[in-house]
Amino acid sequence: MDLTELEKLRRKILDYGLTFEGAYEDMPFREVNWKLVRYKDNKKAFLWTYVKDGYVNLNVKTDPDRAYFWRSIHKSVLPGYHQNKDHWSTIVLDGTVPTEDVKQMIEESYALISYSPSKRIYEAVKKIPYGKVATYAQVAQMAGDRKMARAVGNALHKNPDPAHIPCYRVVNAKGELAGEFAFGGPGQQAKLLEKEGIVVNNGKVDLKQYQMEDEV
Repeated sequence: MDLTELEKLRRKILDYGLTFEGAYEDMPFREVNWKLVRYKDNKKAFLWTYVKDGYVNLNVKTDPDRAYFWRSIHKSVLPGYHQNKDHWSTIVLDGTVPTEDVKQMIEESYALISYSPSKRIYEAVKKIPYGKVATYAQVAQMAGDRKMARAVGNALHKNPDPAHIPCYRVVNAKGELAGEFAFGGPGQQAKLLEKEGIVVNNGKVDLKQYQMEDEV
C-alpha cells in the first residue's frame, strides 16, 4: 500500500473518531506523522494515528481486561507503542482486524477518556432496582473500580439529578443509611426507601433481604 492509500485509510479512521460527541482533531507534534483525536472537555486523546513499518497504526485507551481480550483474538492488536502497555493498545491496520472490531476498540477508548468517575457512578446507581439497595463498594464496582467507594459517597452527596439518580438506595457495608444531612433532611432516606417497600429498622436495612445481586 503506497503512502497515498495509507493516508486515505488514516483519514477514514480519523473521520470515524470525529463522529463522537466532543471529538476534535489535533496534530500536537512537529512530526506530521502523528495525528490525534481528542475529547474537548478534558483535551485527552482517545485515538492516536501514525504510519509505522508500512501500516497505519492506531493507539487506543483500554481497560486491562479488555486489552487482554482483544490481544488474545487478534495478533495485530499489541501493547501500546510508546504508551502504558496495560492501558493502551496498538492496532496495526494490516487487514487482519475486522473493521467492526477496530471501531469497537475506538469506541471503548472514547468511553474511557470521556467518562468521568462521577458519571460512571451515577450510571451505576441508576441500575439499582426498585425495592433494592446497594453498598458503596457495589456501586464502585459497577462504576469500574471497587477501590473508589469513598468517591461514591462524595458523588452521591452532589447528585445533580435526584429525580432520576436514586442515590437513596445506597447504604454502607452494614446496611446503615447515610447521615441525616443527606437526601433533603432528617429521615428522608428512610422515607424514600420505605415507599419502595424496604423496611428500615433503627437506621438500618437488612442486606440479606434487600441487597441487589452483584452484576455478572
